[in-house]
Formats: sequence, structure tokens, C-alpha cells
Amino acid sequence: MILVNELYKFAHVSDCHIGAQKYPELKKIELDVFNQCLDRCIAENVDFIIIAGDLFHSNLPNMASVKEAVEKMRKVKENGIPIYVNYGSHDYSPNETSIIDLLNSAGLITKIVQGRVDNGKLNLKFFKDPKTGAKICGISARKMGLEENYFKVLDRESLEYEDGFKIFVFHSAISEFKPEFLADMDSIPISLFPKGFDYYAGGHIHKRSINEYMGYGKIVYPGSLFGSYSKDFEINANGEKRGFYIVDFDIEIRNIGFIETPACEYNYIKYDASGKNSIQVQSELLERLKSENVTDKIVLLKIKGELSGGKTSDIDSKLIRNLLTKNGAIHVSINRHGLISKEHKKIQIMENNIPKIENKLFEENIGKIKVTNKELKSEKGVKFANELLNVLRDQQKPNEKKGDYERRIISNAVDTLKINDESENK
Repeated sequence: MILVNELYKFAHVSDCHIGAQKYPELKKIELDVFNQCLDRCIAENVDFIIIAGDLFHSNLPNMASVKEAVEKMRKVKENGIPIYVNYGSHDYSPNETSIIDLLNSAGLITKIVQGRVDNGKLNLKFFKDPKTGAKICGISARKMGLEENYFKVLDRESLEYEDGFKIFVFHSAISEFKPEFLADMDSIPISLFPKGFDYYAGGHIHKRSINEYMGYGKIVYPGSLFGSYSKDFEINANGEKRGFYIVDFDIEIRNIGFIETPACEYNYIKYDASGKNSIQVQSELLERLKSENVTDKIVLLKIKGELSGGKTSDIDSKLIRNLLTKNGAIHVSINRHGLISKEHKKIQIMENNIPKIENKLFEENIGKIKVTNKELKSEKGVKFANELLNVLRDQQKPNEKKGDYERRIISNAVDTLKINDESENK
């Protein structure tokens, strides 16, 4: 006799980044897409929803955006669908003052990352979904990719011995599966993940993918629901479909289906200003843009190249934006980072390593700073600047009060600069 297992399904969502957009027209799309996602989950009658980090764009986002999102999450709960969440790098807070914790306390979502460090080992607890019996655990993100330390001390063996249908939730890039354009992003090697899980629900990478690796189940990134950065919009304009996954399972994965959450159309316009002066560029751009079909689209205008004459500021972005908006564009984003003039050369840095970039910037600009101590215009000044930057980027420690954190940072900064009462009196 063949035993037939009941088929269940869950939705895997990540990187909603609610509150990321500042412009009203983009805020509306951001929330419309989120609502569309949860409405589809209700219509599909999923058994639960996993949001693998960055539900919100900050730990305490704009309350107007939160209000609308909460209303939709309440509707999901009323339909008997639990929402399981872990922290992303944006909505993480070391002192539990995150909107995630507030919604968890209110019973609208459930934080599924549970564990503690004992004898130098991180022991995670499984959360068992009451309806399906799926066992879920994972590791939340931290600022600056600091979650790697938790992966290094993770007790993987106990997790691997657990039986049943298992899901591991995380919000990190995996070294072996990073897209090429994110080659320099901090990442975790797959060897630090526990083996033998049926599904690895990833977040943080804003490009969707389904991956496989020997000894591991499906390793899946749904990507961002809409996008929170200009790079996301470029990816959207180049044909990337945004959405989430619905996964059918019983004792194992039976199907992973992508559900698109269409937002709007895009018009990506590239213009090379090389060899033209600023007046020519302005005139040519306005003429070209008159014939572009921009109605009900997000317009991305990328201007690059070296001007033969004039200044980059001569090109009137406001005039260009007004023209496109008048012709029906939903929103206009103008990227001029690749536009330079002969009079004002952009700093050229070849390294992709962030510390090297910072050091290079200090070296190239330290001489422009007005200081009485001439030594600070040399290598000594660069060293001081780097040391001070390292102090200022230090993160608030778990359970450290805000006032204590600020006093610690100020004290360390003073020590770094070797400022004291005696020196001030000299």
C-alpha cells in the first residue's frame, strides 16, 4: 500500500523593505506590491508565510507605512495564516527596539530565530509549525554582516540530526551563489550552514535564484518584492521579474513556484555625453526625451561621459524631470555619477576593497583640510582619520543602553585623537 501524504504549502518572501521609498509615488507602489503579495497568499490558502528578513527598511520605520502594512498582516492572521519572520540587516536592532519585536509582541508575526550561546557554541531551537509540523530555525542578520560570527560557532551537528521536514531561514549572501555584480559583498561560505535541511529560505540578495549544493536541500532567494535601491530599479528595467515563491511539500519539496508581483513598467534611457559640451548635452537630451514613451512608467536616465566644455551643473535636472513628468512618467530618477567635466575631474579609485577606498580618499583629500597642525596633512593625518572612522562605525552592543553606547563612542574617539584637558591648555 502506498501512503499518500497531505500536501502543504508555504510562501517564501524576503526584502520587502517597507519604508525605503521617500517619494509618495514610490511609497504607493512599495505598499501596493506588499499588499498584492499577501493577498495572493490568502487566495492560494498557504499554510504559513516566511519573510526572510528586511520586512522593513529600518528598525523603526515611518509609522504611516507601518500602519498600512499592519492592516494587511492583520487580514492574513484573520485568515489563519501565521507569518514567520527573522531579522534582516535593516530591521535588526541589538536592543530589541525594532518594529519586528513590537509586531511579535502584538501577535501579528512570530520571530522564529531562537537560541543561545553555551560553552562557545550557538544552540538553535526549532520552531514547529502547529498545522504542518514543519520545523523551522535560522540565524538573523546583523549590521555590517556580523552574523558570520554566529555561523562560525553554530552547533550544526544537533540541527542535522533532527528528523522531519526542516527549513533553515537566513538573511545573508552565500559565497558560492553570489551574483557577479555583488562579488565584493560580505558573504557566508555554504560550509558554515547545517546540512540536510529540505529548504533554505534566504534573504538579503535582491535577485531571485534557486540553487543546489551536494548535501543541502533547495537554497532559494526570492529577491526583493519591489526594490529599495537604484540598482534594483536598473535590474527591474532590464527584465528582472519581482515576486516570491510558493512551495508545495509533504515529507519533501514537491514544487517551487514563482509568483510575480508586477508593479509598473520602466523606461531605462542611457545617454553618452562624451565629447560634447554641456549646452549640446542639454539640448540633445531634451529633444530626445520628447519622443520617449514614458506614460505610467518609472524612468531611469543615466548620463555618463566626459564633457568637452562647461560644467556638469549646467545640465538642468529639474527641467529634464519636469518634461518627463509632464509626459506621464510616474517617477524620474537621474543618474549623473558617471558624468564628469574637464574642469572638475572625478576622483578615480580602482580598488573595490572598501577600506582601501576609504584610505585612498583620505590620502587624496587630506591636504585640502585646514588644520593648524601641519603633520595632520601627511600620513599621520590619514592614520588618524582611519582610526577615528573605525571608532565611529563600532556597533551598539547587545543590551547596551543608548546613553552608554554614545558615551563609549565619545570616550574612544577622544582617546584616539589624544585630546585631554592638559593638551587644551597648552
